[in-house]
Order: sequence, then structure tokens, then C-alpha cells
Amino acid sequence: MNRIILIALVTFLGFSAQAQTKKNKNLKYTTEVNGNCEQCKKRIEKAAFSVPGVKTANWDISSHQLTVILNEEKSSTADLNNAVAKVGHDTKEVKATQKDYDNLHTCCKYERE
Repeated sequence: MNRIILIALVTFLGFSAQAQTKKNKNLKYTTEVNGNCEQCKKRIEKAAFSVPGVKTANWDISSHQLTVILNEEKSSTADLNNAVAKVGHDTKEVKATQKDYDNLHTCCKYERE
């Protein structure tokens, strides 16, 4: 009887330990995004949140740094950069098309390289 209880206990503990191992698929990613104002901030963050798997997005006006927490199982950093470029803002990795840039409000137009 003691042997059965011991086997049951070891089996239960083995399954419990295995169930608690959780792999973290979230990535904290920071990239430079060109923009000027509060309107740019809203547009850039909205574009970031449109990407599946983005949990947080914050663009700092003064440093031009976009910081996101992204679930790598749902999308990639390339998807994020493409979404931001699609709304007219150049990133370090992807440049917005001239048409998308031209659609920006006058105060949002930044000096392009």
C-alpha cells in the first residue's frame, strides 16, 4: 500500500513540475522611428498595436524610440516595422513609401534621409 501511495505521489509531483515550465515567447524590442509630435505618437502606437501579438507600445517623442513587447509566436519585428512604415513613418529597418509619407499632416513631416 505504501508503495502505491509513493508511486502516485511521485507521478503527481512530476506532472506538477512539468506543467509549471512555461516558455516566455515575449520579446522586448526597441527601434528608432522618425516623427515629430503627439499626433505622430498616437499614429505610431496605433500602427504598432495593429500588429498581432503586440502587448505594449510606447513611442518617446524626444528620443524617437519605439519600445514594444511582442509575442514572437504571433508576429515578427519585420511585421511591426512594416506596419509603422505603412502609416508614413520611417524606421531604422524599413523606410515608408513616398506616398505614405506625403499623407502625413504638415506638422508630422520630418526630415528624411
